[in-house]
This record gives sequence, structure tokens and C-alpha cells, in this order.
Amino acid sequence: MLHLLYILAFTILAFIAVANLIRNLIMFSFDRERTYPTNSSRMGNQGNFGYLASRQQFIPHPELLDNAGNLIKEPLLVMRSINVDDARQQLDALYESSPGHKSENSEEA
Repeated sequence: MLHLLYILAFTILAFIAVANLIRNLIMFSFDRERTYPTNSSRMGNQGNFGYLASRQQFIPHPELLDNAGNLIKEPLLVMRSINVDDARQQLDALYESSPGHKSENSEEA
């Protein structure tokens, strides 16, 4: 009987945790798109919103801009599939070009 009580309690906790996670993700996405006003009357208010009020304007990171300076609205991570041999060759080339790599010929001497 005690096992069923534990299963029920942890199931309820799991549902609460997942609901909280979804709610936080939604609120984070809304908060990220929000712009904050930059009028000078809020600049003097250094209470809890001192950091938000001190922001002049939203300046995105340069990697989020295209060549024309517009904000990119597409995925930034694009992965292409390669086979294992190509990946191993690329890793070997990186390893051999590293400054700490000693060639086999210098180790034999």
C-alpha cells in the first residue's frame, strides 16, 4: 500500500514539474520578445528595475544579424550529416595541426 502512495505522490510531482517547465518556457519566450521603454523618467528609478531601466535600447549580438543588419529569424544551428570516415579525417587533421602535437619522426630520433 505504501508503494502505491509513493507512486501517486511522485506522479503528481512529475506532472507539476512538467507543467511548471512548460509555463516557464512560454513566459521566457514572451519576455524575450518584449522591448522595454527608454524614457528618461525611468532612468532615475534604480529600484528593482535598475538594470532594465538603464538599457538604452535593444542591441542584438552581431551573429544574430545578416549582412544588411537585419535580425535573423531562422534557425542558427544547421547540421549536415557526414560519415564516420570524414569526421575521423577532420579530427585527425585538427589534432595534427595543433601546436602541442609531436610528429612520429621526432619521437623516433
